[in-house]
Amino acid sequence: MSGGHDTRGESFGWEAFAIFAVALVVRLIHIWQIRKAPFFSVLMGDSRAYDEWARQIARGDWLGHEVFYQAPLYPYFLGVVYAVAGRDLLMVRICQAILGSIACVCLGLAGRRFFSGRIGLIAGLLLALYAPAIFFDSLIQKSVLDVFFICLTMWIVSGLVVGETRQGWPWLGLGVGMGALSLTRENALVFAAVILVWIFLRDRVARGERVAAAAAFVLGLTLVLLPVVVRNHIVGGGFYVTTSQLGPNLYIGNNASADGTYMPLRFGRGAPEYERQDATELAERAAGRHLTPVEVSRYWEDRALDFMMSHPAAWLKLLGRKVALVWNGTETLDTESQESYAEWSTPVRLAGHIGHFGVLVPLAAFGAWATWPQRKRLWILYAMAMAYAASVVMFYVFARYRFPLVPFLVLFASAGLASFPRFVRVRPLRQSALPLATVLAIAIFANWPMLSRDLMQAVTESNLGAALQEEGRLDEATSHYRRAIAFKADYAPAYNNLGTALRAKGDLDGSATTYERALALQPDFADAHYNLGNVLLEQGKPDAAVNHFRRALPSLRGSADAHNNLGSALAAAGRVDGAIDEFREALRLEPESARTHRNLGNALASYGSRDEAIDHLRRAAQLDSHDGQAHYDLASVLLDARQFAAAADEYRAALALMPGSVQAHNNLGIALASQGKLQDAIDEFQRALGLRPDFEDAQRNLTTAVQARRQLSGKSQNDVQRRDRRGR
Repeated sequence: MSGGHDTRGESFGWEAFAIFAVALVVRLIHIWQIRKAPFFSVLMGDSRAYDEWARQIARGDWLGHEVFYQAPLYPYFLGVVYAVAGRDLLMVRICQAILGSIACVCLGLAGRRFFSGRIGLIAGLLLALYAPAIFFDSLIQKSVLDVFFICLTMWIVSGLVVGETRQGWPWLGLGVGMGALSLTRENALVFAAVILVWIFLRDRVARGERVAAAAAFVLGLTLVLLPVVVRNHIVGGGFYVTTSQLGPNLYIGNNASADGTYMPLRFGRGAPEYERQDATELAERAAGRHLTPVEVSRYWEDRALDFMMSHPAAWLKLLGRKVALVWNGTETLDTESQESYAEWSTPVRLAGHIGHFGVLVPLAAFGAWATWPQRKRLWILYAMAMAYAASVVMFYVFARYRFPLVPFLVLFASAGLASFPRFVRVRPLRQSALPLATVLAIAIFANWPMLSRDLMQAVTESNLGAALQEEGRLDEATSHYRRAIAFKADYAPAYNNLGTALRAKGDLDGSATTYERALALQPDFADAHYNLGNVLLEQGKPDAAVNHFRRALPSLRGSADAHNNLGSALAAAGRVDGAIDEFREALRLEPESARTHRNLGNALASYGSRDEAIDHLRRAAQLDSHDGQAHYDLASVLLDARQFAAAADEYRAALALMPGSVQAHNNLGIALASQGKLQDAIDEFQRALGLRPDFEDAQRNLTTAVQARRQLSGKSQNDVQRRDRRGR
């Protein structure tokens, strides 16, 4: 290949070993230092979702039950590790450190082939010491596989470019690598398109050889992707190459409220467990019917395209912002920030001062300029990098989404560093001015402040608090929520999360105040309105609760709980007809909800619809036979309906579950007395008084029952005497 450095006679053994050793040692030090950090064992966001998925796989559930919504390869990798070594997060991170170190070696080998052994060594060491790479390789995240497959691909491509590998197997291996990469990063399919174009545009290659190369590449791609397509069709009944989240992701990155980063479809609900649920619920509500995953995705695709077509100026402005974010020095987080890890990790903290995107981009630009004479053989690298960057821009920007660009940038940055001494020594200052000015302009562009690092640490602390709260560690969760607020005082989700922790600790006043602060910052925060409504209902302020539930409902209309709780607030405020409507809507959304059947039954009973009330309460007791309150409520309505025997049966069922309920003992006594079973009734009244001696209703009922028994006993005695006299 013209203009290239012939590396076929070079040895790269000790360099490869040095790269691997440096990368692995640095990553192991990082893992050792973060082992006591709270986020080492407390998983958040996608990490938690992958962990749960991997546990299912390790238990033997390899096929699953739904169309993949997230890229599946990493959870399966994690599941295999769990199956072999148990759920050992330290072992997972060590395995990932090894993979990340191998990726550094692959990049070094690619650099040796594309340029020289010296540049290959620099490239491998740069990636080994690049702070985000150290950070991402330790996360329970798929980024480690992304860069591993990218570097492997670059190594294979480098061999094809310089002619060191000419047989068919590299093309097959390249296809397999691209398929695997597409199962960790769906938009990486753009690489496959670029590679196919490259195959047919290669110089001095016979047409038959091009066709054979393309066939081998497509075969490798198919071998990896076809099982996933078949599996998705079996469980979902549609055609999905990898996942079904294209539409929602396209809309998140392209709508009137988008800012280029991730914004959940419902504010404050960015956790993975909400993504599919919210996308489906909102789409189905708009369509008015059940939708398949394909139809859900198509709904969001149509909304995104509608925004692009109807607001071209706004979309182009948004596109420009996303382009700037892709090349900006700030690492845009989704769940965990590099800055938070740097507090615990010396390698990340030290390497982060110069080993970041804001330094890498201008260095890579200089390297691209320095190697421009070799562009005829390097254009495949330009094309792959630009195509991938464009695929990120079409959606939204996360640090880990753009991370696959790093190996390309590192390679050119290494070439730039290697050529800089000669550039300074040989070129006159006048000829150097333009390239240096261009690199300086790119450096300013890449380091222009666009995102708040304080916000990123606040997000991490808030997410960590939420994960700790799910484990019941409320004091620790509260501490992290407060730390999030200290980083970013106007971060509304942190106040909302703090409110949930305070409510769980029983501090209703503090919880309400915190929710109000969240709403002052974000007036349309549906979850905060909903949560504040629940607190106000507990505080006995149903009218105020109704107002907040109604504010939340437009965003939560697909939530049965939202309608159910609004119904409870309306019932408590005496607006029973409105409560009944909300309970009916909740049942329409979730027909088998025992709690909603019970609430509707009680509301109907208070409204005078006794027969329908009995039907719903009976259904509630059937759906949740272990809910003593459901049996109690049913018994009470049956008692009012004078169905004494049935009421007694339900009170007994309630007492089997709630033996300490004085009301149930008392009411069972009433049902028994009403059937003339006075002694049994007296026993129940006495049991109620044994539990609560000052219970006046039971005292009166006991007195009445004892008197009735005496009167009945006296009457029976007189009847006997009369019969005796007649006998004489």
